[in-house]
Amino acid sequence: MEEKLFKKWGLITEKDTISLSLHHDSQSFEYASREIYAQGHWHLKDGFLTLVFSLPALTASIDSILYEAVENQPVLRYFSEGVEIIRQEDNQLIPERPERFFKIVELSDNKLILQEGEQKLVFSHSPSMVYIGELSAEGFFRGLLGLFSLLLIAFLLSSNRRAINWPLVGKGLLLQIVFAILVLKVPFVQAIFEAISNVFIGILNFTKAGSAFVFGGLVADTQSFGFIFAFQVLPTIIFFSALTSLLFYLGIIQKIVYGFAWVMNKMMNLSGAESLAAAGNIFLGQTEAPLLIKPYIDKMTRSELLCLMSGGMATIAGGVLAAYIGFLGGNDPQQQLFFAKHLIIASVLSAPAAIIAAKILLPETEDFNKKLEVSKEKIGDNVLESISNGTLQGLKLAVNVGAMLIVFIAFIAMANYFFADIIGHYTGLNERISA
Repeated sequence: MEEKLFKKWGLITEKDTISLSLHHDSQSFEYASREIYAQGHWHLKDGFLTLVFSLPALTASIDSILYEAVENQPVLRYFSEGVEIIRQEDNQLIPERPERFFKIVELSDNKLILQEGEQKLVFSHSPSMVYIGELSAEGFFRGLLGLFSLLLIAFLLSSNRRAINWPLVGKGLLLQIVFAILVLKVPFVQAIFEAISNVFIGILNFTKAGSAFVFGGLVADTQSFGFIFAFQVLPTIIFFSALTSLLFYLGIIQKIVYGFAWVMNKMMNLSGAESLAAAGNIFLGQTEAPLLIKPYIDKMTRSELLCLMSGGMATIAGGVLAAYIGFLGGNDPQQQLFFAKHLIIASVLSAPAAIIAAKILLPETEDFNKKLEVSKEKIGDNVLESISNGTLQGLKLAVNVGAMLIVFIAFIAMANYFFADIIGHYTGLNERISA
């Protein structure tokens, strides 16, 4: 029964929207409604769920004290404006912790019914209902408008509009559409991406084990310290970078990349080097992907080089992808799986999109080599060296990510201060906008 509880539940009524998240690792919970946000610890026994809420931040003046004997033991109760704040018992101060008791009436993968007294609360769990809207004509045409707008911008900025290979652009769009249909409608393909997503979730759990050993409670005890980005997310980048280097050394990634590259090479009539680079960028970062085609880089055309760079910018490196999953999904395995599937699919779809943009901006006008051959280049001379090199690369990337976040968020705060507290305040724009 416990395993089914560990997810985010939602309840929508006419007056309120309630979410309840139960976490297994720390036996903690989060309870949120329109007016209340609370957290604490939960207990499960004999089909009853007990929520013990954490103490609220409170400063109160004691205006009365009540003495009584309970089971022949003296007890002092301290009150503020008629409300008991704390009591003294056996030389200990015992706060009044609010508790709520629920009987579990029904529990399935997508439904949870709790009964509190005479009231029944029917919760549901469906990530797709929260994040995915229904397909509508307005949404479809909005997406279509965005697609043609991006193509128009690329066309206007093109270095040689007459040389644009429009059949290649059409094949790239067709490849994206076909792949999207397979992912959304074919159960077999959906199962493959769900399996890949579970691999990323496993990586998050493995990273947490290493992080907990080094950082201790800063990682494990989120109830006390909260969610600290530097300790919860950035270590994932380091571990995944080391794992990627190991898989690269063993030749596993090269085989996977070759399959994707073969499809793009045959369908879009690309050179072998840019096909491998575009496919490699789906899984690798901008550091590792060029290693797949290292012997050919100095002979690549300007169009091929732009394609290589565009692919790196458009897709999500594996280490950063795992970090996104951990950051967005939190401690909820269902939410992690949901975000993992969508981020992986987005990264795969972005590969042909980057090729389309690059080939419109800088069309190919030179001769190129269509031979599809993966470089034998390796990261390190043995397993341990490859892991070590990957760890160092991941460390540099994690530090860069953390530093960039500090700087950009600080700049955003400075811009907000400049526009809101200075311009908006002294010109009266804040009041006009809020009105």
